[in-house]
Amino acid sequence: MNSASQTTPALRLRGLSKTFGQTKAVETLDLDVPRGSFYGFVGPNGAGKTTTLSMATGLMRPDAGTAEVVGVDVWEQPWEAKRSMGVLADGVTLFNKLTGAQLVAYAGLLRGMDRDTVESRTADLLRVLGLQDAQGKLVQDYSAGMTKKIALASAMVHAPELLVLDEPFEAVDPVSARTIRGLLESYVSSGGTVILSSHVMDLVQRMCSHVGIIAEGRLLASGTLDEVRAGSDLETRFVELVGLEGGDQELAWLQL
Repeated sequence: MNSASQTTPALRLRGLSKTFGQTKAVETLDLDVPRGSFYGFVGPNGAGKTTTLSMATGLMRPDAGTAEVVGVDVWEQPWEAKRSMGVLADGVTLFNKLTGAQLVAYAGLLRGMDRDTVESRTADLLRVLGLQDAQGKLVQDYSAGMTKKIALASAMVHAPELLVLDEPFEAVDPVSARTIRGLLESYVSSGGTVILSSHVMDLVQRMCSHVGIIAEGRLLASGTLDEVRAGSDLETRFVELVGLEGGDQELAWLQL
């Protein structure tokens, strides 16, 4: 565990910026994620969620700004920072020629864990996530839900202080989603911190203690769930801040 004070944010972003060509994907973004929080990072498609989290976790270098995980600079001290976090990145290809058990074990061994601990934790994670019967199956043959669960197991095997999950419930069936939710809620209740990106407001409202709303690369609101929704439901508040797409929602030729 990192020795930083418990008042140090699990994740601290300052002035984070990224431009692709003429498009400002993220613009001078500041964000503090408190330790022990279940933080929902929400926004419409193309808002900059994935770009922000990629820069925050060392997967993409920012044009400007800093990212700190439990007080450690992600780009100045990458090895130390990455020991404290587990990442489930959206769209990143897994080593799918490995079996599920091999993939989780490989993730643990890459973190420098001893083999006995890796094997014990791998067995625990596969059991909790309902993947025991599929542990000898190649990851390439997993369903979407199984793939999300094995990727989550790989991100958790080293017992990180911070989990950063980009769209962890996308294309996941209700049974797998419930299993994942249960594990994450247990992790947070024991002192871990989760950052979860999503555009599903109902999911975030049910699971998260804190929320940040991003649109067009800018953070529009952040704080506790109650602070951000300001007496309304989260979806209504989100639409107020982000705005509706398009204009008139009616099409005369669809009126039967």
